[in-house]
Amino acid sequence: MTGSVRNAAIALGAFALATTAVILSQTERPPMDSVQRGYRGTAMQEIYNPRFVQAELNANKVPLSLPRLPDAGAKAGVVYKNVKVLGDESVGNFTRLMASITTWVAPTQGCAYCHDVQNMAADTLYTKVVARRMIQMVQHVNSGWKSHVAETGVTCYTCHRGQPVPAQIWFNNPGPLQAGGMAQTPAGKNHPAAIANNSSLPFDPFTPFLEHDSNIRVVPQQALPGTDRQSIKQTEWTYSLMMHFSQSLGVNCTYCHNTRSFTDWTQSTPQRMTAWYGIRMVRDLNTNFLDPLASVFPPGRLGVQGDSPKVNCATCHNGVYKPLFGATMAKDFPELTRAQ
Repeated sequence: MTGSVRNAAIALGAFALATTAVILSQTERPPMDSVQRGYRGTAMQEIYNPRFVQAELNANKVPLSLPRLPDAGAKAGVVYKNVKVLGDESVGNFTRLMASITTWVAPTQGCAYCHDVQNMAADTLYTKVVARRMIQMVQHVNSGWKSHVAETGVTCYTCHRGQPVPAQIWFNNPGPLQAGGMAQTPAGKNHPAAIANNSSLPFDPFTPFLEHDSNIRVVPQQALPGTDRQSIKQTEWTYSLMMHFSQSLGVNCTYCHNTRSFTDWTQSTPQRMTAWYGIRMVRDLNTNFLDPLASVFPPGRLGVQGDSPKVNCATCHNGVYKPLFGATMAKDFPELTRAQ
């Protein structure tokens, strides 16, 4: 064997080993667990890796709640200045909620993350203005979107998990520049999208579907082409969004759909309707609560197109089928379950 042939063989072997390592890194070794979610024979099974369960449980621990005080005594709106939300709460329970929000959102920074400690009533910091609106958003979710959150509800901790900025937020994504900006955006072609399990699907399905109300359905309702004809391009956008759902909840397609007929609602699980409402809830939150805050956030907190950070399914779910595995934190904070 000549030196050049030997070197080529070594290089080929190294490439094969590297390729094998990459492939294996993207697979999960057995054993796996499965849960039957539909009729026998319909292949409606959820596949779980038992080695990941403990990590998920650790990441979704719920902090202890301070005990609620008797709802008596002076109201916060009377005792404190510039209380525009929660002013009808007693001073004791108002303070309890403020202490809880500090733990949920800014445990390291403390009260100073939102407040000018020299003048607690001032709206000097943008974070206080945003936090006030976020409290209203939580109240809106719990009181107006029971079709999605039911009686479980949400609190600030559902998204923040002890961080000032939730780990799962998104911005409008214009994608890489193409031919001096003159060519059509590749929308994910040859640009593996993390939100779609590193597949070459559109990398921003959120803007059309979770901020705007573009049509998600791509399966025609008639046998031959007609007015409801959908393109492969449109289908790719929908698939990208569905991949996001799957990753965000740690489930596969059969959590909502019967794979024998993805479109048939009568063969789908109840979770499909919950998800339908969830899509509309997220649109509502993005357009009515988060988008309008673009003028409040400093430039460093905005996206490349100057838009506000927004929410998607992962913001609350963080990889599990129910946020915090269904822990009902909101029941301990009734002030967060009613709109004001």
